[in-house]
Amino acid sequence: MERRVSAVLLAAGLSGRMGRPKQLLPLGNKPVIRHCIDNIIAAGIQEIVVVVSPHAQAIAEALSGLPVRIAVNNTIDGDMAGSVRVGLKAIDQSSSGVLVCLVDHPLASGDTMKTLMHAHAESPDKIIIPAYNGKRGHPSLFPMTSLHEIFVADTLRGVVRKNEGRVRIIDVPDEGVVLDMDTPEDYEQVLKRTGGVVTDKA
Repeated sequence: MERRVSAVLLAAGLSGRMGRPKQLLPLGNKPVIRHCIDNIIAAGIQEIVVVVSPHAQAIAEALSGLPVRIAVNNTIDGDMAGSVRVGLKAIDQSSSGVLVCLVDHPLASGDTMKTLMHAHAESPDKIIIPAYNGKRGHPSLFPMTSLHEIFVADTLRGVVRKNEGRVRIIDVPDEGVVLDMDTPEDYEQVLKRTGGVVTDKA
């Protein structure tokens, strides 16, 4: 049976530890956030909602021309769970699953996302989480019914813990799922993986 998966990209963070908007940092020949979107599109996902902060005009402009919808998390410096709630309200509720993507993990590949979608088709009631060398990473694919628990849970992790018996871990050969880009040092590591260099540390 074919399963329809929507994607929510969480990009509303204020990048306090990075010191500048991580969403707009250059990665290759495009900003980080466009890199994230391109990977989601490469996975074949047609409905993509990007959650941004109320003052993210530059980020919205960076997404110009891409097949995405913008949803605004109006809570200043809101947490991840709040952004998931905003994104969840904006997507088609008939989707069987939701791929929750983080702008902090721009190297998670389209092929990895396809692998998670295939696992969702096999196990539509499972929370699908990728792992690299035994370490859990992102993005994760939630059944629509499970993700709706975010409206009563404090965190996304809380949703996972409540459903630990329904978690399916998928080993992937993709270091990008565990490369979290929170600090300038993290950004340097991501650039090294892509053959880039830090040209502006201002």
